[in-house]
Amino acid sequence: MKIMGLDVGSKTIGVAISDELGWTAQGLTTIKWDENDIHSADSQLKTIIDEHNISKVVIGLPKNMNGTIGERGEASQRFAAYIEEKYNLQTILWDERLTTMAAERVLLEADVSRKKRKKVIDKMAAMMILQGYLDQK
Repeated sequence: MKIMGLDVGSKTIGVAISDELGWTAQGLTTIKWDENDIHSADSQLKTIIDEHNISKVVIGLPKNMNGTIGERGEASQRFAAYIEEKYNLQTILWDERLTTMAAERVLLEADVSRKKRKKVIDKMAAMMILQGYLDQK
């Protein structure tokens, strides 16, 4: 059984999955969606869940630097509740402070062009969220 990591934004969802043993996270894809239509990513998520035999979902929880939950964090909490209800999967909200910035820094250090960074930043952030969770286990 694999674990899926999600970096949920208002227009895209970065997706990563673990290996079977739950040791490593790999970036998988970025799903384009509309946050105002919570069902807009359903078919792609269902395909990933079924194809990869997903047993658990780790969702990034963007907290403010002082630890409080803001608007984006509340959106992640709503999405986690939706995933639990829709797919009957356990969700874990994982503190994702600075993961997008860390992903950006890694890509900059690798001299990846701005255009290419934009295409991979979300799945890389999802990978960092999931790897953080796996390392803690």
